Amino acid sequence: MTSTALTAANNFIRNIIEEDNRIGKWNGRVTTRFPPEPNGYLHYGHAKAICLNFGLAETYGGICHLRFDDTNPEKEEQEYVDSIIEAIQWLGFDWREHLYFASSYFDIMYACAESLIKAGKAYVDSQTAEDVRKNRGTLTEPGVDSPFRARSAEESLDLFRRMKAGEFADGAHVLRAKIDMASPNINLRDPAIYRIRHAAHHRTGDTWCIYPMYAFAHPIEDAIEGITHSICSLEFEDQRPFYDWTLDTLASAGHFARPLPRQVEFARLNLTYVVLSKRKLIQLVGEGHVSGWDDPRLPTLSGARRRGFTPEGFRRFAERIGVAKSESWIDMSVLEDCMREHLNETAPRRIAVLDPLKLVITNYPEGASEPCQAPNHPLKPELGKRDMPFGRELWIEREDFMETPVKGFHRLAPGNTVRLRYGYVVKCTGCEKDADGNVSAVFAEYFPDSKSGTPGADNYKVKGNLHWVSAAHAYRAEVRLYDRLFACPHPGQRREGDPEGLERSYLDDINPNSVRAVTAFLEPSLKAAKPEERFQFERHGYFIADLRDSAEGAPVFNRTAALKDSWAKG
Repeated sequence: MTSTALTAANNFIRNIIEEDNRIGKWNGRVTTRFPPEPNGYLHYGHAKAICLNFGLAETYGGICHLRFDDTNPEKEEQEYVDSIIEAIQWLGFDWREHLYFASSYFDIMYACAESLIKAGKAYVDSQTAEDVRKNRGTLTEPGVDSPFRARSAEESLDLFRRMKAGEFADGAHVLRAKIDMASPNINLRDPAIYRIRHAAHHRTGDTWCIYPMYAFAHPIEDAIEGITHSICSLEFEDQRPFYDWTLDTLASAGHFARPLPRQVEFARLNLTYVVLSKRKLIQLVGEGHVSGWDDPRLPTLSGARRRGFTPEGFRRFAERIGVAKSESWIDMSVLEDCMREHLNETAPRRIAVLDPLKLVITNYPEGASEPCQAPNHPLKPELGKRDMPFGRELWIEREDFMETPVKGFHRLAPGNTVRLRYGYVVKCTGCEKDADGNVSAVFAEYFPDSKSGTPGADNYKVKGNLHWVSAAHAYRAEVRLYDRLFACPHPGQRREGDPEGLERSYLDDINPNSVRAVTAFLEPSLKAAKPEERFQFERHGYFIADLRDSAEGAPVFNRTAALKDSWAKG
């Protein structure tokens, strides 16, 4: 796979790595990790982190580990493990043999916790969760020591072992690091490092009934695996002092060798027109606002795959937006443009009529047909041409006919002459209407010596150029026209003009036109499209044969993106 590790320009993380390499801190070794918790599906924000972690490792000849931080058995499932592995592989990244689980290190973590207790660096606290919160203090007031903070190491060790043996109910005790209840950083006010959870784990079953907190497990996992640079989102910046305290304390006790992993934070992805909160994504799925975790409107990677977004587009997006230390908003159009750019380069061209109107060429022989040749890609002549059958009756777009044309309308109207793209020039002679007064068919005559690519065809100068498919040969298919799930850039936020006191939910901003299914007529070659084959439907945008609903010989197509940004003025 080609590296896309933000090669266009340096960024502060690369500067850190290069300085470490200059001074020989790791003897030139670079080992990163992507550590998802298996309690949900990956989303667009994870794609940025994946590209960053795997890309940095590629750039410096290192390796990126895939590690599942499965320390919370109540929310984690094998389903999520499988979906995460599939999503990362789809993006094109490979961790080789370096697939790890935090649960594989539970014995080591437990031994580290006992070591902290014996050294007087941790104690078992028997306060209620409410008392722990109350005594923790605020940003302006120090915390209050737990009445159990002075417990002897022997008593805490006994209680901790009994916690492990399952003698106590959930919440009866927690193990806390003993640091500084007056620290200005609340994360250093004796943070909890182990809690009781009588819950079966998806990998270890009922072996354990105590589980480490993520903030404690994370640095230990990094040290065990020899991670050099632990890349985290900015929300973990305040946790870095505890990360460093944990590793330094355990290294001093002989558990780990120096140098120790370094945590580096970057700004996570904030993207307009989507929500990336796990809670909100669960609500969208659970309440049926979308059809599932792989709904093409949902900003999950499984949804993006069905939508037709490409791994190359995501990597291009990650490179384009770069890595920042401060939070900022990226407009959704940037991601969509990256997808369009890649698809414009790679997607074969095909013809589809999405709002069909019958065109009858009255002077063309009944029952006859002939091939017209169309290029597979206008910028890649090496891909050759394909045959499109032409006949007496065609499907055209309804908007391409106007009985009483407005000024500047150069398509079909009585008396107008247009070229049928890759085919003949025709002159409109009239139309037919149904009982309700709606146009049901358009009539035209063709000029036999005007066929594209034949001598004399250039003698016909017309302003209109219409796409079409043969009615006798077309493939009738369901086409789903997807758009953005939300109608405003920041779902749920107050907008100008909202009445005072109005409480807005992000659900109020769901775009009612985010999907529309139509019955379309496609050129016959599209009937053989395989799931996940991508095409540009000329004039309409980029489409993909749906991964889930397409069958052999009966593909269903999803619109990935229009040819240009229709939200530019929105």
